Amino acid sequence: MKKAFITGILGQDGIHLTEFLLSKDYEVHGLINGQRNSNMNSFVVKFPSVKLHSGDLTDFSSLVRLIDLVHPHEVYNLAAISFVGMSFAQPELTANVTGLGALRVFEAVKTVDKESHIRIYQASSSEMFGKVTQVPQNESTRFHPRSPYGVAKVFAHYAAQNYREAYGMFISSGILFNHEGENRGYEFVTRKITSNVARIKLGKQPNFSLGSLHPKRDWGYAGDYVHAMWEMLQIGAPDDFIIATGEAHSIREFVECALIAAGLEPETEKYVTLDPAFIRPAEVDLLIGDATKAKEVLGWSPTKSFTELVGLMVENDLKLESQSKE
Repeated sequence: MKKAFITGILGQDGIHLTEFLLSKDYEVHGLINGQRNSNMNSFVVKFPSVKLHSGDLTDFSSLVRLIDLVHPHEVYNLAAISFVGMSFAQPELTANVTGLGALRVFEAVKTVDKESHIRIYQASSSEMFGKVTQVPQNESTRFHPRSPYGVAKVFAHYAAQNYREAYGMFISSGILFNHEGENRGYEFVTRKITSNVARIKLGKQPNFSLGSLHPKRDWGYAGDYVHAMWEMLQIGAPDDFIIATGEAHSIREFVECALIAAGLEPETEKYVTLDPAFIRPAEVDLLIGDATKAKEVLGWSPTKSFTELVGLMVENDLKLESQSKE
């Protein structure tokens, strides 16, 4: 039986990946920082066979201890300060966890696994492209990050390449474009949209606030994207891959699609007010990925369309809000 060790296991991608790996009969281990919360409680109920271990990406010794204890076949480094907006407020923490945290994972595996048998997946991000220099973006597109999160991800991405080249380690990086789903955190704009639209539909509130509606993103389904993570660790040699749908939609389009999915008129101005507090110091205007390499090498392609993704999220939030008294 193969063993996998996942950092960030309680996050959106961690939940989807856990479900996927269990379906393939993996023994799954996860890193948690020791703070029990409601998300962890629901995770334990859903995945009772998963073994959770206390540690932290900022604590190198804890990573060495856990890699040595579990000695997994595969490591998926998904943990990060992943909310871009928060990275502007806490840049040092973002750099320490998202950037240096990845380096600590690589170094911990190198320390324990002298013969480089352990395969590592590094979660890179489309935010590394930032102020894009070409459209669509592929694996050769120059990075120009526009947030502390993007900067930290660039560091981690290059650290992965360096450990791969310098030490012969199997480290594949997935440059994932925006991916959403029913497990997305409420602080992210997509879940903020679908949860608030659900509340409007159920008569709990009349409207909600957002920042700019103009930025365009390449949105896919997180459940599809974790399949690509796994595929990257099954091939003969490590490499970097863009994972994306190849379509871009604005935040306004996302709102309109969510309203239609909830059976409301797609009148954005009726339901959404502009709040300057949500506008970032430096915005990324357009991200759209070219996943040709992933399709050709991994045989991967997305299964859900933009409309299906938004509909899935709205349906999930309507169910949750109908069960909530708030």
